[in-house]
Amino acid sequence: MTTYWAEHAWLPTGLATDVRFDVVDGVFAGVHRRARAEAGDVRLHGVVLPGLANAHSHAFHRALRGRTHGDGGNFWTWRQQMYAVTRHLTPDTYLALARAVFAEMVLSGTTVVGEFHYLHHDLAGRPYADPNAMGEAVIEAAREAGLRLTLLDTCYLAGGLSGDGHLPLDDVQRRFTDGDVDRWAARVAALSPDATTRIGAAVHSVRAVPRDDLRAMAEVTRGRIVHAHVSEQPAENLATQMFYGATPTELLDEAGLLGDRFSAVHATHLSDHDIQLLGGSSSTACFCPTTERDLADGIGPARALAEAGARLSLGSDQHAVIDPFEEIRGLEMHERLASNERGRFTPDELMTAASVDGYRSLGWQDAGLIADGAAADFVVVRTDTVNTAGAKAGQILYSATRSDVDTVVVGGQVVVESGRHRLGDVAAMLGKALSDVRDHQ
Repeated sequence: MTTYWAEHAWLPTGLATDVRFDVVDGVFAGVHRRARAEAGDVRLHGVVLPGLANAHSHAFHRALRGRTHGDGGNFWTWRQQMYAVTRHLTPDTYLALARAVFAEMVLSGTTVVGEFHYLHHDLAGRPYADPNAMGEAVIEAAREAGLRLTLLDTCYLAGGLSGDGHLPLDDVQRRFTDGDVDRWAARVAALSPDATTRIGAAVHSVRAVPRDDLRAMAEVTRGRIVHAHVSEQPAENLATQMFYGATPTELLDEAGLLGDRFSAVHATHLSDHDIQLLGGSSSTACFCPTTERDLADGIGPARALAEAGARLSLGSDQHAVIDPFEEIRGLEMHERLASNERGRFTPDELMTAASVDGYRSLGWQDAGLIADGAAADFVVVRTDTVNTAGAKAGQILYSATRSDVDTVVVGGQVVVESGRHRLGDVAAMLGKALSDVRDHQ
């Protein structure tokens, strides 16, 4: 057992001062407010936050950071550059890259990640000797980096969608597909959860999974966490309306996929009916503000979704930035730009989206909060840096950045201490992993 005392800690009831708690077998116990520090307590100076959830990640996209801005373009031209990276990933290079990216996340305050994983097979689309070699590489990478993982193993069956119907897979997309839902389900069944890993599911999008297959996915994933890219681009909505006469959200609802275990990722270009469907079904909408602005996707209706009954979560998606505080502020600041109003979300609402609701969207029901019986995941943010000096503790979310994270604890284990990851020099790890990937290009 380890006993901690915190100057400030964000509890389920909001920010509290002089908080003392025990960590026993990786779980919070005896959380008390207004408690005096005692001899032997580990003193945590700054603001202690519950573990932060990155609910939408594509680890290999990190290879594109700072390399896609020279020629303008749009989401679709960016996608071609992303596809080029996939040609040069093997189980070994993917393990090294994902481990470094996940370590970067933990340094930034992330304690659980949802990896939206669709790099399943070799370049020719053939399964590896272990059909889950790429997924197992992601699982091992998260384990070594010291954070929890929900592997959102993704079904991907078609090459896209036009007004005339679904397109065949191209040469790059052959890596992504199992051929049909039954073969996807059989491969995923061989993956096993453990103490730090959950196995979830994903529908890549209604572009990549035709209508009848959406229904099949609802059947084989019943009771499981399911995520899907939804209405990220107007072109997706247009093609879906032209061919199916429905929105992507309406198709997912018709298939039976919406519900409290479903997350709509991006949810940028929604109709009023879409908002009501997602809210009425208690689905989650996962916003990725730094990606949505980097790719010029647009600003999604976060406040309207919350008012309709949807939960909100946050992700860093393509990792143009890995900084959960940027994502938290982005949720509020994008709303301000769209509405010309401030205070669209309270600090407590932002904290909930970044922590407990993000965890729940990934299948971790007893985590993401500092409370008796919850998993002991927490982050200590300094209040004496050039970014945070002078900020109120209850408004630290508006001033802190990843560089202000001092300590990260996952399951009671210290993974980051004094701003340093237990694996050592994460920048060097990233440099080596990215160099190895590019050497294959």
